[in-house]
Amino acid sequence: MSNPASNLTGERTKPIPYVNLYAQYRDIRSEIDAAIETVIAESSFVRGVHVDRFEEDFAAVIGASYCVSCGNGTDALYIAMRALGLKNGDEVITTAHSWIATSETITQAGGRVVFCDTGRDTFNIDPKLIEDKISSRTVGIIPVHLYGQPADMKAIMSIARKYNLWVIEDCAQAHLAQYRGRAVGNFGDAATFSFYPSKNLGAMGDAGAITTNDSSLADRMARFARHGGLRKGEHQIEGINSRLDGLQAAILSVKLQYLDRWTRDRRLRAAFYDSALAGAAGLCTPRNFHGYEHVYHVYAVRHDRRDQLAARLSELGIQTQINYPIALPFLPAYQRFSHRPEEFPNAWHNQSRVLSLPLYPELKHEEQERVVQAIIVSCEQLSEHGNDQK
Repeated sequence: MSNPASNLTGERTKPIPYVNLYAQYRDIRSEIDAAIETVIAESSFVRGVHVDRFEEDFAAVIGASYCVSCGNGTDALYIAMRALGLKNGDEVITTAHSWIATSETITQAGGRVVFCDTGRDTFNIDPKLIEDKISSRTVGIIPVHLYGQPADMKAIMSIARKYNLWVIEDCAQAHLAQYRGRAVGNFGDAATFSFYPSKNLGAMGDAGAITTNDSSLADRMARFARHGGLRKGEHQIEGINSRLDGLQAAILSVKLQYLDRWTRDRRLRAAFYDSALAGAAGLCTPRNFHGYEHVYHVYAVRHDRRDQLAARLSELGIQTQINYPIALPFLPAYQRFSHRPEEFPNAWHNQSRVLSLPLYPELKHEEQERVVQAIIVSCEQLSEHGNDQK
């Protein structure tokens, strides 16, 4: 790699985006356009053969018996909980570090959110802390495979079996991630996926799905997502309207063929970051754990002066993102619980330090080198400035 101080000033006119969805479309434009045209020609906009095909293919890729598609990943969580029989007042334990969809759907489905702190280096729910959160009203656990890093499903499932709790895996960021040789989404009672455009497998709009190996649960989820009936006009229960449309299904079917290759490309770029950033002053790169196969939806680093680092990178034309600036227990939405930082020390610590770097399959090597150079220089400058202040 070239001198870290070189090629920074002159490259400021060429921004490096955090994600580049157009680059992905450009690479497979002919296939995407053909799929869209077919759906339009067939007027197969709601349900239909394209949705059926995607459900079958996605279930096969994940290794699950059934896939129930729906409108988005948030609906997927809500539908799964309703189908599992969540009642008013039931408690559900989930992670303190995630997007609000994980927790807000618990409340929307009638339950009470119980947050659990995370591992400092995993960002995922810490199984060692779960049992202390269990009460007589606890009915389930929702672990999140955050950023694409699998949660410790062996420990989580052991606790769930001990206390007869259901488990929903939130796989919104973890398509094809594996835990001990097995794809995530195959451990709990159900698993939810988001196909938001920037996900590792992303639609061109909102889309989601739920996988399960339980035929009865799959049937209940499908009914609930389709106004309470699998056939038009036959409504066994009251449900909601959450359907994957034909256009998104056809687009996802095309992209699904590339998901394995894109995942390998993400891992290669993450490995480059791991190696090239190993000596950056004050920077912590993601931890890799034996038996956990990360898919790097997000490449999250940590730095004590995260905001200053992000600002310096922005000045150099490098876009970053913060996932997530406020841990769930401390959001205004959960002010009613009066949570304190000492209850969730790791989530509290990480919320002010995590910074997501550009990482996507189409990211060019020279672009990644420039990101690395900028980070090394910026971290060194921040370190020197910090020493001056002392």
